Amino acid sequence: MDSQEMIELCKQHTMYTWSAGDQVDPIPVERAEGVYFYTPEGKRFLDFNSQLMSVNIGHGHPRVIEAMHRQLQQVAYVYPGTATAVRARVARTLAELVPGDINTFFFTLGGADANENAIKAARAYTGRFKILSRYRSYHGATNACMQLTGDPRRLANEPGAPGFIKVMDPRPYDFAFGESDEEQTARNLQYLEEVIMYEGPETIAAMFVETVTGTNGVQPPPKGYLKGLKALLEKYGILLVCDEVMCGFGRTGKMFAFEHYGVVPDIVTMAKGLTSSYAPLGAMGVSDAIAEHFKSNMFWGGLTYNSHCLALSAAEASIAVMRDEKLVENAARLESVMREEMAHLKERHRSFKEGRALGLFGMVDLQKNSDGERMAPYNGSHPAMVKLGKFFRDNGLFTFVRWGSFMCNPPLCISEEQLREGFAIIDRGLEITDAAFEG
Repeated sequence: MDSQEMIELCKQHTMYTWSAGDQVDPIPVERAEGVYFYTPEGKRFLDFNSQLMSVNIGHGHPRVIEAMHRQLQQVAYVYPGTATAVRARVARTLAELVPGDINTFFFTLGGADANENAIKAARAYTGRFKILSRYRSYHGATNACMQLTGDPRRLANEPGAPGFIKVMDPRPYDFAFGESDEEQTARNLQYLEEVIMYEGPETIAAMFVETVTGTNGVQPPPKGYLKGLKALLEKYGILLVCDEVMCGFGRTGKMFAFEHYGVVPDIVTMAKGLTSSYAPLGAMGVSDAIAEHFKSNMFWGGLTYNSHCLALSAAEASIAVMRDEKLVENAARLESVMREEMAHLKERHRSFKEGRALGLFGMVDLQKNSDGERMAPYNGSHPAMVKLGKFFRDNGLFTFVRWGSFMCNPPLCISEEQLREGFAIIDRGLEITDAAFEG
């Protein structure tokens, strides 16, 4: 099938996410290998976003494909009430990988349903109903997770389920809790405690945070924030849930992002890099205390594809590849290269506002004037950003260009040469946004 037929049939018979069907312009993809993917006609794209920040080990790894093939020959699916060897092995591996006392896991098919089940678990364990989350957050597109989410995609899905309370992040979009990390941490936590008092601490089951905010800025927390947050929540018997769907499995240069900050949450959710997207799989991991509760109390959650054997085989192989090929270490090593390239862009381009990177989790913000006004507002657009996205695509670079920013999240197997190859394309592309700079 050539590219045109592929595009026409997909648009005619399928619906695309977060899009009006007549406006989508999909890239036709025939095959993928390593950090590249290809159209049917052979045009090559450097995958600078790991698709949805998820193909962490890179495309087409033979060890994962072979493991999935072996599992298909043995058993692809049995109902969730069974015990299987691959389920046992992956659960044991995760218990070894996840720090602290998180040793028990509930398997799902992705990050949204991992978060949905974390909501259920938190409410059942605490006997409380309300859930706190932050405005610069994304936790999934299912019904409850849309209300857990703070970013503008929530708005079209309102009204939703009750009981979800949003608060500002330590680094909001425009408002500032202070200039230094210490100020931001202290003032945000003071503000949060006041919100908790208004809402009634005895009514709040949990607070969900992306350990490192993902699509809404790639924003690591300020120094001391997560430790302070955990202490504040413990004071009121509120659980801390870290959503590691995007920032987990090596993306930040640690296996889990919360390892950077010296805390262990009560619940952690994961997906994406868990299988490097070779198959759909998510998981909710709970502390020993929560797991003990559900040994004698019903957990009111279930999925047809819970603990799906084929997906678990992909997870087992993907984790083994990540360990054996030292991809977490590679992400940590290449952080300095990404920061160096971002500094180079800042020197050369007046439209460059700010770049952030933790491991291979990166984002660049662009500005439209010398006052530092963003090229596009939160949930807005600018013609120069549209042109920039087209330039990247025409020049074989795939990444997300949205609002006034673009992402830099390549597979963790990327080499330094390939990383610099991506930034060379970006360097040329920013001439477009420089031309739109208003002085």
